[in-house]
Order: sequence, then C-alpha cells, then structure tokens
Amino acid sequence: MATCPECDAEIEVDEFDVDKGDQLSCPECGSSLEVVGLAPVELDIAPEDDEDEDEEELDDEEVEEDEEGDEADDDEEDEEEDEGWDE
Repeated sequence: MATCPECDAEIEVDEFDVDKGDQLSCPECGSSLEVVGLAPVELDIAPEDDEDEDEEELDDEEVEEDEEGDEADDDEEDEEEDEGWDE
C-alpha cells in the first residue's frame, strides 16, 4: 500500500508491478503521482509535463521562421517584376 501525498488516500500498488519513475493517478483525487521509492512503494506529486510547453515553443519558432521566409520570397518576386519593366 502507498499513500497519496495530495489527499492521503491509501493506494494499492504492487512494488513488483511498478518501477521508480513510473507515473500513475490517484483514484480518489485524480492527482498525477510518480513512484519515487520501491521498498516500500513511495509516491510523490508528479512534475508537470514540460513536453507540451516545449512543443508549443517549437511551433512558435517555426511560424516565425516561415513568416521571415515568406517576406524574403515576396522581396525576390518584387525585384523580378521590377527588372522586367526596366528592359
């Protein structure tokens, strides 16, 4: 048995079925928990998943690069049109 650090609920966890670092959810309060000890099983509040934030930052960077690339393409097209009129 392990105890939820958030609501103190008893959680039945078999120490042979989990590994240190595994994440699970408290059936009482729904908190995301991480296994931090195995003998006995100890649980702690799981760190928030930064992966989503990292993906959002990458998406923002890609958009900025695309916008810069589009502006450069527009400038090249303008130059080509200007050259045609000079002849």
